[in-house]
Amino acid sequence: MSLIGNWQRELMRFAPGLSVYIHHGTTRADGDQFEDAIKTHDLVLSTYQVIARDQEMMCKYPWDLIVLDEAQNIKNSSTRQAKAVRALTGTRKIALTGTPVENRLSELWSIMEFLNAGYLGSEKAFERTYSIPIEKYHDTAASERLQSLVRPFILRRVKTDRTIIADLPEKNVMKRYCTLSTEQATLYQAVVDEMLSGVENAEGIARRGMILSALIRLKQICNHPDAFLDDGRLIPERSGKIGLLFSLLEEVLAAKDAAILFTQFPTFGERLVQLITKEFHEDVLFLHGKTPRAHRDEMVQRFAHPQGPKLFLLSLKAGGTGLNLTRACHVFHIDRWWNPAVEDQATDRAYRIGQQKNVAVHLLISAGTLEERIDQMIEEKRALAGSVIGTGEDWITSLSTDELRDVFSLRGELIGGA
Repeated sequence: MSLIGNWQRELMRFAPGLSVYIHHGTTRADGDQFEDAIKTHDLVLSTYQVIARDQEMMCKYPWDLIVLDEAQNIKNSSTRQAKAVRALTGTRKIALTGTPVENRLSELWSIMEFLNAGYLGSEKAFERTYSIPIEKYHDTAASERLQSLVRPFILRRVKTDRTIIADLPEKNVMKRYCTLSTEQATLYQAVVDEMLSGVENAEGIARRGMILSALIRLKQICNHPDAFLDDGRLIPERSGKIGLLFSLLEEVLAAKDAAILFTQFPTFGERLVQLITKEFHEDVLFLHGKTPRAHRDEMVQRFAHPQGPKLFLLSLKAGGTGLNLTRACHVFHIDRWWNPAVEDQATDRAYRIGQQKNVAVHLLISAGTLEERIDQMIEEKRALAGSVIGTGEDWITSLSTDELRDVFSLRGELIGGA
């Protein structure tokens, strides 16, 4: 929904002569009303969810051009919305995405199947010829063959290329390390012990579920004990990470700069907003998945105003794509998603055309924990992720028990005394 308002503003700015129809909401047109609407407008803006619901109606009409923004939304070829989008008839098709591959190569197949149906063969043939050899066996010859096939259809726009964007300022990524409080360390170790004893004899989906559950809980503990315990005591002293965040925010606000902050935990985000407001006496905007569209647009506009709130907290899923937030020159990733492409996309809400200042990106990492160890592993894999393979979190579930012990275990010398 955030993108609908963003596209409206961009169209008014760059193409004011185009008439735009918004096909969204409970009062959207259907039947003859829809036909009249598309005949009297140049452009239709809609969402993936609405297209899936209105598939039968929207597939009746041939479209001159179909553009998918954030095309990774059709990465899972079997989903209803991916099937609905592929069913649309279009003379020309364009897919826009910063993450054509997030976790698996099948996601690239799904996007290409929309653009040029049949070009990469069937999904099963693609898996046999490319996915398994590249993902499982790191077959460089298969990777090169796939690249040669898709390269003619891909226009890659890299912000570091000054021939494309000459006036974009610098982006400085800084890893900010903190120590766990004693309480955090105790909770952390208990979750690790429970997980390791559980996965020892578990297999398949059950084992994978245990690991992902532990991963989420450990992330919560690294953020703040309250995020895990839900005990209503969200105070800075209980968390090394919140203490670090507040010291950095103090510097940002003292310099009269603006910042955007990302977390993947909306409930924690809601409480953090209250705590920041209380601590700094600053109005903090908060956008999450349940924020109504009109309220989202209003918040984006307020943040863009020079006299508007200086801090904007967003849930990674709801606010990580599609928004222009170039007033911010600081970006904080409070907890890590461990997918470079997803984190970079979120950072790009501030680091994009229109940004006038250098952008400081702060990655908050709890030293001695899985946050530090997985960050190191991602850095080692980043070169691979930059080719045709993405790096998500699923790979963590395939680690052996000994590897899990090495990644998750707490390094005790890095615990604070809080």
